[in-house]
Amino acid sequence: MTEGQILRILETALLCADQPMSLAELRKLFTAQEVSTDDLRRLLGLLQLDWQGRGLELVNVASGWRFQSRPEMQRYLSRLDPVRPPKYSRAVLETLAIIAWRQPVTRGDIEDIRGVTVSTQIIRTLEERGWIEVLGYRDAPGRPALFGTTHQFLDDLGLRSLDDLPPLGDADADATEALAALALEAPAESADTNQVSTEYEKQYD
Repeated sequence: MTEGQILRILETALLCADQPMSLAELRKLFTAQEVSTDDLRRLLGLLQLDWQGRGLELVNVASGWRFQSRPEMQRYLSRLDPVRPPKYSRAVLETLAIIAWRQPVTRGDIEDIRGVTVSTQIIRTLEERGWIEVLGYRDAPGRPALFGTTHQFLDDLGLRSLDDLPPLGDADADATEALAALALEAPAESADTNQVSTEYEKQYD
């Protein structure tokens, strides 16, 4: 099998995939003799270069490799679906930001930081969106659940790991602003610059 054939197979599989594909999944396309893991990484890099300057780009996110539209294409793609769903409330984003930057945290930890009660609906909203999950339970009275972010959260932000989250300037920095910079809180009128394909839900306080 030639390198060109391998690239074409990888390209086809990734373009047809509904979700990011891991290296392990991509390896199933070939025998061990045809492509090694190191070869696969090198060829994916070549495929990335081949798609430079096009409307789609090949990126490596937490769950694997995927093709996605470039940010500058969003203004045009949004015309296909002009209805703007509502954005998340600040309460939801603040809760998500605390979990993302301070995980693992309990609901009590979040309430201590925010200074207000965290409603069950806020936690449910983030869980249903697939952005947070229970990582375990703290060895304390009542064994409160410890929350952390998911691969879906990283995928929606186009990140490979939590290390790719923007650094906070100091301990008191507003992490919600950092999330906004990642386009999770883009207002409807500027959604055409949104860099992630994400849905917004109803506001919950």
